[in-house]
Amino acid sequence: MGLNIPAVVAANCRKTPECAAWLDGLPRTLAAVGRRWSLTVGTPFDNEEVSCAWVAPVALSDGTSAVLKLGMPHMEADHEVHGLRFWDGDPTVRLLEADDDLGAMLLERCQPGTALRAMPEPEQDLVISGLLRRIWRLPPAPHPFRPLSRLMKYWSEETLADVERWPDTGLVREGLRLFEELARHAPTEVLLATDLHAGNVLRSERKPWLVIDPKPFVGDPAYDVTQHLFNCDVRLRSDPDGMIRRMADLLDIGHERIRLWTFARAAAEPRDDWKNEGWIQIARATTP
Repeated sequence: MGLNIPAVVAANCRKTPECAAWLDGLPRTLAAVGRRWSLTVGTPFDNEEVSCAWVAPVALSDGTSAVLKLGMPHMEADHEVHGLRFWDGDPTVRLLEADDDLGAMLLERCQPGTALRAMPEPEQDLVISGLLRRIWRLPPAPHPFRPLSRLMKYWSEETLADVERWPDTGLVREGLRLFEELARHAPTEVLLATDLHAGNVLRSERKPWLVIDPKPFVGDPAYDVTQHLFNCDVRLRSDPDGMIRRMADLLDIGHERIRLWTFARAAAEPRDDWKNEGWIQIARATTP
């Protein structure tokens, strides 16, 4: 292809014909947006956080440093551009330009760009909780954002298609039931990031920390806590109740709904490897 593609992105693109076609067309897309926005493109980022997009540092014609993100077709991230427009730099990176049809975004570059993951996890808890409080706003109607129940339905269909690989049918069935119940009966609804964890929070000059890669849905704020929990999996497995209660206290929301969402995701979220004992361990430790 004559283009450097991160290995994880290439592997994910092989999973569906739609993503494979996107990958084949990536050089043309890059050339088109490079001309349109007068970009000098650098070497793409290639780390454990880059999995569903081609992302690279770029220089604008006036020398300003930015980031170009070309996202592969991905149901969860369909409204990332709309979310970035809504949050408008608080607490996310700013959207400088976008082409919705091409899935292309020109983004504010975080400098120095150190990921929050480099900090001790108890400090991550404080930063994540502060960012979530700023994320959780409800956009005025009409808006384009889908309800969280849509994501839960999508996940449930994928999990049901793997029924022969389930390691514990009872746990998975209960997780699927909670996907529907929790999403449908939320005590309050806000715009969620849904993928806010320490790898998606970067040190910046404009603000101490900025959020990247939101996947917005409207729904229960308790759900939004779970991604951080799963990214602290050793702590979560060793003391699930303690960690869940800590985040609930920091955010002033009920710990029981966080626990139920944590159980549901650990038990029933679709995955490539249903033999991974870590997921089942968390599900059993948080079971209703």
